[in-house]
Amino acid sequence: MMQIFTRALIAGVVALSTSVSAQALDIGVQVPTTGSEATYGQDMINAVQLAINEINADGGLLGEQLAIVTGDTACDPQQSVNAASRLVSAGVVGVVGGYCSGATLPTMQIYGDANVPFVIAAANSTQLIPENPGNAFMINSTGADQAAKAVEFLEGQGVETLAIVNQGDAYSQDLADLTAEAWEEAGHTVAATETVNKGEQDYSAVVTNIRSANPDAVFWTAYYADGGLLIRQLRQAGYQGEIAVGDGSNSPQLFDIAGQAAEGVFAFSNPTAQFLPEAASFIEDYEAEFGGAPGPYAPLAYDGMKLLAQAIEEAGSTDADAIVAALASVDGFEGLAGPISFTEENTLARSNFIVLEGQGGAWTRADD
Repeated sequence: MMQIFTRALIAGVVALSTSVSAQALDIGVQVPTTGSEATYGQDMINAVQLAINEINADGGLLGEQLAIVTGDTACDPQQSVNAASRLVSAGVVGVVGGYCSGATLPTMQIYGDANVPFVIAAANSTQLIPENPGNAFMINSTGADQAAKAVEFLEGQGVETLAIVNQGDAYSQDLADLTAEAWEEAGHTVAATETVNKGEQDYSAVVTNIRSANPDAVFWTAYYADGGLLIRQLRQAGYQGEIAVGDGSNSPQLFDIAGQAAEGVFAFSNPTAQFLPEAASFIEDYEAEFGGAPGPYAPLAYDGMKLLAQAIEEAGSTDADAIVAALASVDGFEGLAGPISFTEENTLARSNFIVLEGQGGAWTRADD
């Protein structure tokens, strides 16, 4: 099984678990396993695999063992479409994953047309909601929840003027727009709005604009790989205001990229394993199985797989309509990251965002 899984990663495309699929229920896992966000995707696959190992050890589901079929999105919309189409062709019972809202967005209709249940564990753009045909369920809080948390926290820090930097994709643009709207509605000023290209190495023009606007704080709403560079260049240029980042930058790898400049940076984050008392055993099992700490979205991926498994069990079959109905009726499912119930839009019926602060080269909890 793991050998098959490894070949899928090397190929960077969907792989079928051929050794067990004849007697197994195949579960699709849609995440990036190549590109700049591959670390996040691998963490999520590991977490789903851990959940499946536990389910299989308890006898599986419907009398069958579960097996993973991976779909590499590379956080790219076109590659994501290809991955989703292949997962559907593979006949997966359901899909867990969805990291990078821009790459998740075009898959909503594919899974909808094929009537494949989809538990979205990470992507949280509000642009996903109107594209949801009814079979997708978001267990991470939405960008609107994150914007509200950002406004609340930054107000508490005495921030009045804010610069917001995004990368123009469905996730970071959505979070930037939602935050700007909420910030101004709260009576504050957006001093600058900047949109940069993914993969940019030189942020000198953006840094100059931000320093000219002289905001009390800068909010980076995109991913950690580029965010780390911007943070480092802001500090090198002498910017001394507060810096905050969205959940796409809550990776420990931000410290490898930004170095000392990440000290004191705030992150609005989904609940990560080290801050979840219920995740102690999960962390031990994850480290024993994979030789490293679980990543930022590993608990939600684990919860997503366990939630989908419960829905299949309640459905009593692989009938997609029955599984979707079971998901829609979830009321207080106890996951590692807290209870799960859904709104009428199939979004998490509560905000799960917490605030972290970079201290000593690691994230610490800032809002206890």
